[in-house]
Amino acid sequence: MSEIFDHWPEKYDQWFETPIGRLVKAYEGQLLFRMLKPDRGEFILDAGCGTGVFTSDLLGREAKVVGLELSRSMLVRAMVKNKGRYFLYVQGDMRNLPFAQAAFDKVVSVTAIEFIEEAKVAVEEMFRVTKPGGIIVVATLNSLSSWAHRRGEAGKKGHPIFRHALFRSPEEVAELSPLEGIVQTAVHFEKTDDLDLAQKTREIRDEYLHRLEKRNPKLSNGASSGSQ
Repeated sequence: MSEIFDHWPEKYDQWFETPIGRLVKAYEGQLLFRMLKPDRGEFILDAGCGTGVFTSDLLGREAKVVGLELSRSMLVRAMVKNKGRYFLYVQGDMRNLPFAQAAFDKVVSVTAIEFIEEAKVAVEEMFRVTKPGGIIVVATLNSLSSWAHRRGEAGKKGHPIFRHALFRSPEEVAELSPLEGIVQTAVHFEKTDDLDLAQKTREIRDEYLHRLEKRNPKLSNGASSGSQ
């Protein structure tokens, strides 16, 4: 499976530099960090870290991060991107994490379980390596969204990446967890929407969430999953 990503590191990073890519990353990153609550000195596993798009943000919070990735070329790009920072890199399979039980304070995985048929095994492994009372955040592309529909259609036409993807609904993702968690969504606009309007919508949503969290600071505690 790793070979399907081996020729994509540069294209993957380039997409996040496009206007739509930057906006999606901002939405996703905000939800991820609101749920994960990374803190200085915490030992965090980024399972399926890819090129380190979100790993870099975790390191910016002064967390100590281990990035696990199946594709060596993706992992090498993450290594280069985060050179000189407290980033440890491991090539490995999420279904069989090469770490001891309760090794990490927190675990995050972004758009990786779409490519794992035995996703429940991968989630169980994340729980195994997380300390009691820790936080696990799994972000995936919502099968009910138009984004997943378009990529699913591209997969049917032979797209080299999306033909291997298995998109799940929020309910299906929640069922992967052995504990009851929190399900939230991050991106609520179409790929073809006006980006200025989408940005304005994001600002209004940010203000609303800020007020909501001030009233209920425990909003995102616990094992969590997120869907785009």
